[in-house]
Amino acid sequence: MVDITHANHYRLFYRCGQRFSYRSRLPIAGGNFHRMLDMTETLRLIDERVKALDTTDAAVSFEATGSKDTIRNWRRAVREGRKAGANTGKLQAIGKVLGIDLAFATRSVVPLVGYVGAGATAHFYASADSPDEWVDAPDGATANTVAVQIRGDSLGALFDQWIVYYDEIRAPVTPDLIGRLCVVGLLDDQVLVKRIRRAKTPGFYHLESNTQETIFDVEIAWAARVKSMVPR
Repeated sequence: MVDITHANHYRLFYRCGQRFSYRSRLPIAGGNFHRMLDMTETLRLIDERVKALDTTDAAVSFEATGSKDTIRNWRRAVREGRKAGANTGKLQAIGKVLGIDLAFATRSVVPLVGYVGAGATAHFYASADSPDEWVDAPDGATANTVAVQIRGDSLGALFDQWIVYYDEIRAPVTPDLIGRLCVVGLLDDQVLVKRIRRAKTPGFYHLESNTQETIFDVEIAWAARVKSMVPR
């Protein structure tokens, strides 16, 4: 059994020299996975301290950053569903004025690396068009856990917009993957989300789906068992 590393996983998807930029944009590293600033929690902590100190957002912002609008801009961004642009320097400065450590206002996340579209085919983001998006980590997440999002009814109408998590990538297929729902890479570079069944011919497999016809007798380059699926 070969457990392909996370980095090598991406090299399997792209063979034309494309580079992957998501690692250069990692959130805060912590434990066995990554952590991302939770602005909703950050603003809640700020609210508590502003009230306790009988001060205002504007006063704290000006003392910490020289601008009265820093915290107000964060609140507006959160309301509008945009990135708040809260860099480490400003967070530390605001926290110092308030007497709290805002670095603890984080959540565990994993990278969203692509989506599952028609025919249960997975499409992976290259560096040129990556949405730089992260989703909440599942229970038991590791540094290798990634996610894809289901679009449409490729895995059934109930699973539209669900998130699929996986991490341990095997090449070749190992016995524990038989009968399991997996992210599967084929020799022709297709990447599918299917249940793996053994074929009569050694080294070949059938790929099953609840909504599409079974694909018979294919060779699998690599496969990773779906770790979990959750609605988004």
